Amino acid sequence: MRLPLLATVAAGALFFATGFGVANAQARPDRLKSVLDQMDAGSRNFKSAEASVQKQQFEKVVNDTTTQLGTIYFQRIGGTIQMGAKFDPPNAQTIEYKSGTVTIYTVGTNQRKTYPTSQNQALVQTFLALGAGGSGRDLAANWIITDQGTEKMSDGLQTVEVEKLDLVSRDASVRNTYTHITVWIDPLRDISLKQVAFAPSGDTDTTIYTNIKLNQPIDLKAFAPKCKGKCS
Repeated sequence: MRLPLLATVAAGALFFATGFGVANAQARPDRLKSVLDQMDAGSRNFKSAEASVQKQQFEKVVNDTTTQLGTIYFQRIGGTIQMGAKFDPPNAQTIEYKSGTVTIYTVGTNQRKTYPTSQNQALVQTFLALGAGGSGRDLAANWIITDQGTEKMSDGLQTVEVEKLDLVSRDASVRNTYTHITVWIDPLRDISLKQVAFAPSGDTDTTIYTNIKLNQPIDLKAFAPKCKGKCS
């Protein structure tokens, strides 16, 4: 199962292609250390983020892209990141990562499935932290980072300076799923605006976040994967 990268899932994420107005990346010598330090500071202040999300899954073998739109949140609970996402019709789903379990509810079939992650919680947290709230220190510990420069990008509410980082996992099992992941990070807020994950097959998972609300109350009940009546 390929979970949304929101961190990807997870989640996974986060984009309206016409709304970015991206300038070409500008590489800066010794910029990476400064970016990671800014992420460390942003992570200490991070409590939650809620955003509009666009998820695009490209399958090379059939040359087809599936797009889902919805809403996603990330919230720090103690020392971990919790995530929830609601995707709109026609492929309406609710996805939640909470207390070490991924729960997926599919509206069309009224089915709810759970996937315990007790043996892989650290790995799941590594992916979730790509979406929001991850420290620069942890990013460097889990990924080999190539700084591809600075860009200007709109998040739907404002234009911000983001750092484009290409990540190769230090975990071989992750590289079997994604050879590398490119992220566009606002280091001051410690949130990702865009992620593209590249599979060995040539498939890609793209996640875009817009209309980001940082450290504001979240209605967690709205993201609960509840069946209508009895689950089928």
